[in-house]
Amino acid sequence: MVAIAMLVPLGLLVQQLAHERALAQAERQTAIVVSVLALTTEAQTVEQVLATVQGGAAPGGEAGRLAIHGLADELVGISHADPDDVALAAAQRQTLVTEVDGGLAYLEPVEVADNTVAVVEAYVPDAALTDGVRRAWVALAAVAAGLVIGSVLVGDRLATRVVRPARHLAGAASALGDGDLEVRVEPSGPRELAEAGVAFNQMADRLAAMRTAEREMVADLSHRLRTPLTGLRLDVEALEEGVVRPADGDDRHRTVARIRQAIAALEHEIDALIRTTRQAAAEEPAPLQRCDASEVVRERMAFWSAVAADQERQCRVLAPPTPAPVPVPASDLAAALDAVLGNAFRYTPQGTALEVAVSRRDGWVGVRVDDAGAGIDDPDRALRRGASGRGSTGLGLDIARRVAEDAGGSVNVDRAALGGASVVMLLPDAEVAPRQPSRLGLIGRLTREPSGSRWPGRRARD
Repeated sequence: MVAIAMLVPLGLLVQQLAHERALAQAERQTAIVVSVLALTTEAQTVEQVLATVQGGAAPGGEAGRLAIHGLADELVGISHADPDDVALAAAQRQTLVTEVDGGLAYLEPVEVADNTVAVVEAYVPDAALTDGVRRAWVALAAVAAGLVIGSVLVGDRLATRVVRPARHLAGAASALGDGDLEVRVEPSGPRELAEAGVAFNQMADRLAAMRTAEREMVADLSHRLRTPLTGLRLDVEALEEGVVRPADGDDRHRTVARIRQAIAALEHEIDALIRTTRQAAAEEPAPLQRCDASEVVRERMAFWSAVAADQERQCRVLAPPTPAPVPVPASDLAAALDAVLGNAFRYTPQGTALEVAVSRRDGWVGVRVDDAGAGIDDPDRALRRGASGRGSTGLGLDIARRVAEDAGGSVNVDRAALGGASVVMLLPDAEVAPRQPSRLGLIGRLTREPSGSRWPGRRARD
């Protein structure tokens, strides 16, 4: 449509220009003859001028044919015009263009001797009026066809730039719907499609992260069930030993009470697992919770101290009476502490001493668990999820690390003063905006200075 709207007026303009060009040629020829007649009307001279002018006429058949009317009552040349039109031009003494058979007649009056008016006629055939028009129209039609073909090719390329990224995006969406979380697209095409590709990649990354987080959550919550199971196993072993070596009634009563407590803890962990799973399924954000780290440590050590006593372990608990608030749910902090203590009980021999301490200083709260075992040869590997050199799941320290990092803290594993491993969970103080000191230096002070004072003679006593 653009080609037609542009080229049709051009075709008409070419036709008009050809028409005007032919009339201009006729005007030039008559002007030459008129200038000669103004000087002389001798028949021989006039005929020579007509022959000369007609010989140099423009191409186009009879475009050069000239005639003179009213010169000594004779007609010089071949006339095509109507006599009435010739008389009208002579009477009005004005140029006249009339239609004749096969073309146009250009009539130019001129005054000669004795006040006689002669009329010079220039015949312009139709071939001269349309000379070159057909060739121009063919050229314009070729240009129009070229424009249309070029626009089709360009439009096809432009459409391909849109269709190909859209097909890739649709294919990637289908693959993602079929469960392939590794599929990604290369953002391309128009800006809107490129933005859609970027959004698709972000969505796929989020889905992959959510699936990974869900699996890790299930693994962590399942690992939390091992803590009460560990207590049950230890108490059952104590009962089995009591079958062989009779124990007094009080010891057996305490063992049964601990078994009941472990069963209650197991039920609590299962309930927490169900609640967490439902909350994750509903995608409801958990409200911000906080707890007293000292209180959580005292409550959990009431259980673990009894288990340590059965295994003849020296267990020392250093929890200040003042609150130590941290932005962590009590159940999560208890699970992290149980995971660390469970590792200590599981991977150190019976009779190995333990020490659990809570300290609060410089906007941070430290929860430290030390043992007198063989220690951890590779602390960095121990903190990696799923990495274990003793055939376990490798989730115990990772649970503690994730709880601390989710709260904005960290976990450090080092050599304890007792000789074994020292695991420190560093948590931000919920009531103080923490500063940013050297993390390792702060951990070192927290492990040795509970409540802001040093522990005198600790190494000597250990």
